[in-house]
Amino acid sequence: MIAAAPLRVGIVAGESSGDTLGAALITVLRAHVPDVKCFGVAGPKMIAAGCEAWASADELAVMGLLEVLHHLPRLLRLRASLVQRFLSAQPDVFVGIDSPEFNLGLAKRLKARGLKTVQYVSPQVWAWRQGRVRTINKACDLVLCLLPFETDFYSQQGVQAVFVGHPLADQIPLEVDAQAARRELGIDSEATVVALLPGSRMSEVERLGADFTAAAAWIASRRPDIQFIAPMASARVRGAFQRQVAALPGTPPIALLDGQAQRALAAANAVIVASGTATLETLLTGRPMVVAYRFSAVTAWLLRTLGLVKVRYFSQPNLLAGRRLVPEFLQEEVSGAALGAALLHEIEDARHVSELGREFRRVHEALRRGGAERAGTAILELVRGPSSLGGP
Repeated sequence: MIAAAPLRVGIVAGESSGDTLGAALITVLRAHVPDVKCFGVAGPKMIAAGCEAWASADELAVMGLLEVLHHLPRLLRLRASLVQRFLSAQPDVFVGIDSPEFNLGLAKRLKARGLKTVQYVSPQVWAWRQGRVRTINKACDLVLCLLPFETDFYSQQGVQAVFVGHPLADQIPLEVDAQAARRELGIDSEATVVALLPGSRMSEVERLGADFTAAAAWIASRRPDIQFIAPMASARVRGAFQRQVAALPGTPPIALLDGQAQRALAAANAVIVASGTATLETLLTGRPMVVAYRFSAVTAWLLRTLGLVKVRYFSQPNLLAGRRLVPEFLQEEVSGAALGAALLHEIEDARHVSELGREFRRVHEALRRGGAERAGTAILELVRGPSSLGGP
């Protein structure tokens, strides 16, 4: 009998969130196929899981229309190089993890040359630029969705998609231990704590950090008993936020943490957070929140002028609930006073806090599906068929 060739998986993951997803996926694939070989664009977690890195995941850490234009020549060179390397390596499947603006163009070229292709993490095509679904159909044999309502949109468009659940929902317990988190951070068990999460990218912190700082000052002027903590995603982000704090007279003490975002969320009573994955982490931790976001002026103008946004809400908690659960502020709506007033309203309404806890728990349970295992199973079934996993 001739032994089956090792499974070969090409992967391109962008940023730290993609690295986390990729590492979990590789671990699942290796559990099913011990001799699997993975290669492509990877972060440190994927490398530790056994992925051969052709380039770093940090190279794709670019967002916003204007920001992408600045890096476009470099990104196009990288994508052209990857097309040639993947065609030479001939993986059994290509998996693009998040970073859809980069990965869908790459997947389209690879699929046209006969490779099976998967997009892991659906782009928010249901929310804005819905015309991209045609590109997704041409680029992908399968889309792995983290959110349950995404598969309905794809089925209406004739795109094969599977809801796998969100890995964060598996990682974060249904009941977080707030007191343990406070002990680890040296916070009094009876204190009222507000966490500030102005973003993980420099561009986000540069646009939001001053307003988050002003919100802390606004809150402290009315509730001097409240303590503030701010987990920082990197040393660069920490430095930028420190400068913004120092520039505003009367800012209350804000304890800056190196990383430890989930621990900070667990320790907090409420959170002011930049829109993105951190809002989902906040929801899964069960904390009331106020969400803010600000694009560059050019990006915002293009989105509005071209009518590209198709949803009423932009924050994940409100999108998942299908209604306004948490306050959200966009562009010129963002100010220290607006964020501070909304935050105090959130934490001082005990009935609302209780309602949020129940709704957040419901969403958490819906997303808790063993995401990495489901994603790995779906990929193996695409490549080798259900029989490879003991199916009919």
